[in-house]
Amino acid sequence: KTKTKTKLKSKRGAVKRFKLSATGKIKRAHSMKSHILTKKTRSRKRSLRKSTLVSPAENKNVRQMLLG
Repeated sequence: KTKTKTKLKSKRGAVKRFKLSATGKIKRAHSMKSHILTKKTRSRKRSLRKSTLVSPAENKNVRQMLLG
């Protein structure tokens, strides 16, 4: 028998929240879109629909969570 290393598992919560783009950047959804929407303007809610990129400060941490 040969000893093999166990596979690294990715954080399942991170997998559900982040997606990798084709160029390798990490996409995320905006927060503040789930409730208390009556006081937020139409344009603000519309802009919250769109996805955005993870900030450079958090990029390393999120990548580590995704790739193990």
